[in-house]
Amino acid sequence: MSDSIGDPLLDREKNVLGSPHDLAADWEKDPWDEERVVFVEDVEESTPEVPKSVRLVVRTILLVCLVVVLVVGVAGLWFVRQINPGGVVGTPTNFTINEGDTLTNVSDRLEKDGIIVNATLFRWYVARKGGISLQPGYYLLRPRDTAGNISRALNTSPAQTFIKVTFPEGFTVAQMADRLGTEVSYLSTEDFKLAITDGTIRSEFQPEGVWNLEGLLFPDTYQVSGDDNETRVVKRMVQLMERVGRQEKINESEARVGYSAYEVLTVASMIEREAKVPQDRAKIARVIYNRLALGMPLGIDATLLYGAQPEANFGDLKANDGPYNTYTRKGLPPTPIANPGRASIAAALAPAPDPPLSDPICQGAPRGSKCQYLYYVLADTQGRHVFAATYEQHLINVEIARVAGLLK
Repeated sequence: MSDSIGDPLLDREKNVLGSPHDLAADWEKDPWDEERVVFVEDVEESTPEVPKSVRLVVRTILLVCLVVVLVVGVAGLWFVRQINPGGVVGTPTNFTINEGDTLTNVSDRLEKDGIIVNATLFRWYVARKGGISLQPGYYLLRPRDTAGNISRALNTSPAQTFIKVTFPEGFTVAQMADRLGTEVSYLSTEDFKLAITDGTIRSEFQPEGVWNLEGLLFPDTYQVSGDDNETRVVKRMVQLMERVGRQEKINESEARVGYSAYEVLTVASMIEREAKVPQDRAKIARVIYNRLALGMPLGIDATLLYGAQPEANFGDLKANDGPYNTYTRKGLPPTPIANPGRASIAAALAPAPDPPLSDPICQGAPRGSKCQYLYYVLADTQGRHVFAATYEQHLINVEIARVAGLLK
């Protein structure tokens, strides 16, 4: 076989593998076939730059938005503080609404008195909540309370707001006046005293020529409304005494004890100031009626103290022959010395019977005489009294009380 004859298959492999022909030399290059190195700096420089004017506008808008948010926040906080001041709410104070007052002058006075912070915003708040129907009267408001609480208080009729005031049994009209003036800030002690003496109000038990309502006001707990005045309070107290008196049948006093209703109330007032325990009331009543019947001075300490200064000396009072000195003057004092309660009125209308002759206190009574309760003195620290039918017995009881330290 001749060496000059080539192998066609071998020749093809050589051509493909590049022995006689280089394929790379025959490759036609395209533009994207060229290698290129890309650096970070080239990428950054290629980003488009935002104009300064645009950046300034954006920053300005953001700043304005921030300022607006801050202003709105501060304004909102300020507004809330004007409507709801916060902090410690003050003690209730009296505020008066007069006939013809408007929300404008009322809110201005509220601000002036320190009850609200801002009158203008208070009016705005009230308008948003439906307004206020102002009614003349007295209102108790708490300074620096919320606008809601204050507007609700002003929207409540003063006839529907009450202050409870208790007048204990045995209080004089002067003590009642002081209690009312202390408990109800919008009522006056002096005006109360005027209402009980000016003759505007009279009791059905009050005789002609008597102008003072001492003993004719019933001691009790009263609800004083925001539209009350001193005269109305006095009138209710007189009416309640009249009702209680009728219930106790004081209108039958002449037949029962031989004295008028007013005189019975005078007796009841002395019982109220002298008796310290319930069981003594009727016996003290019997002592008073017995002494009156015998023409004896009543000798009741409580009458000496009526209207006297607290620091007054008892001995001096006893020596002074005044109208309420029942040691030097016979009969009843000119007026009641206090305002009695129901129990004392009942005792004055139903005094205890005198002791029977078999009672030990009757042993020293003169033979053939009637044994009667005529004397009494303190017996213990609870306020109970011991009673006697004779002066000798009474002196013994007084000495026992003095030794026990019961007497001054």
